[in-house]
Amino acid sequence: MRTVKTATLALTTVAALLTTAGAAAADTAPSPGTTPTGDGAKALCKRVPKIEQRLERVLGRLGDDATRPGSISRLEKRVENAKKAGHTEIETYLTNKLTFRRSLVPTLEQRQKDLASVKTWCEANDNGTAK
Repeated sequence: MRTVKTATLALTTVAALLTTAGAAAADTAPSPGTTPTGDGAKALCKRVPKIEQRLERVLGRLGDDATRPGSISRLEKRVENAKKAGHTEIETYLTNKLTFRRSLVPTLEQRQKDLASVKTWCEANDNGTAK
């Protein structure tokens, strides 16, 4: 009997704590219908170095030689090997993947240019905190 009372008391306490924590979290979280109050410049300025590193890493991998997994030249080699082996379905799949991977390069290069502009803006505007 004592374990039932103890378990009931513990569950009631946990439920009460979760209810108050949920209400507190609801007070601080923005509701879905509200409009943003800013453009997120401060957060974006803070993430610029990591975004730069990520873009450089991905572009480096895409442009690397056939020994590097994820590179365009490695995928080209795989397409060539599938063609030689007569695996048309594999060749088609890899060719479509190669087309997509090639299309990533100009998109990521454009993002690098845009990010350079953002970085310049952040430096001129106190990392997004200046009004």
